[in-house]
Amino acid sequence: MTDSVIVTDEGAVRIIRFNRPEKKNALTQPMYAAITQALREAQASAAIRAVILTGGQGAFSAGADIGEFLESAQSGGLRPHTLEFLKILAHNEKPLVAAVGGLAVGIGVTMLFHCDYVVAATTATFTTPFLKLALIPEAASSLLAPMRMGYARAFSMLVMGRPLSAEQAKEAGLVNEVVDAAQVDPTALKAAQEIAALPAGAVAVSRRLMRGHVDAVTRQIDTEAIHFKDRLTSDEARAAFSAFLARKK
Repeated sequence: MTDSVIVTDEGAVRIIRFNRPEKKNALTQPMYAAITQALREAQASAAIRAVILTGGQGAFSAGADIGEFLESAQSGGLRPHTLEFLKILAHNEKPLVAAVGGLAVGIGVTMLFHCDYVVAATTATFTTPFLKLALIPEAASSLLAPMRMGYARAFSMLVMGRPLSAEQAKEAGLVNEVVDAAQVDPTALKAAQEIAALPAGAVAVSRRLMRGHVDAVTRQIDTEAIHFKDRLTSDEARAAFSAFLARKK
């Protein structure tokens, strides 16, 4: 388990906190592995009845770690721990609550489409700049975003890379509540405790009925991964990464 992910249990609620503030909680392979393990343990535990994903005030997650992202571009594919994380999100059986205390970028946004309840700070922003690196969306967001937000909003965010404010994300159906930054974690915990207090069997069946497209989501994750691999080795992506690195210098 990495120190960049902190897992605690508060009663029937498991809290998974991204803890890499110096990098705005950009996710690394060890972090993906730790989150996946924490989710699997939660699924296997009858005592855990809801899970919170949080990153603290200022940043939920800046997305994939750029260093590992560049290595993925050179190797030509998504890293295995990333795919395992995406699959566990799709098949997770415990209600997921997200506490978005600030910046959410890339997979920091697309993972939210797998959550049942999302609380965001008034200052939170949601951005998916995949195509600016000549890549494509992941985490089955190419399927889930149009279903959740409608095609027009999904195209604007996923393809054009236009950011959403917290209020815009709420209007689009991605966020349930918008609160002051200091209240994000407490509000998320309250929601998770409310869910955890409900009859667990009834919640599980209701979630399965409402999320009846799990197999389609898994297929979309696999299909996106194939296209993502192709895009990573494309001339467009090489040019985009070169331009990005030039700006970083």
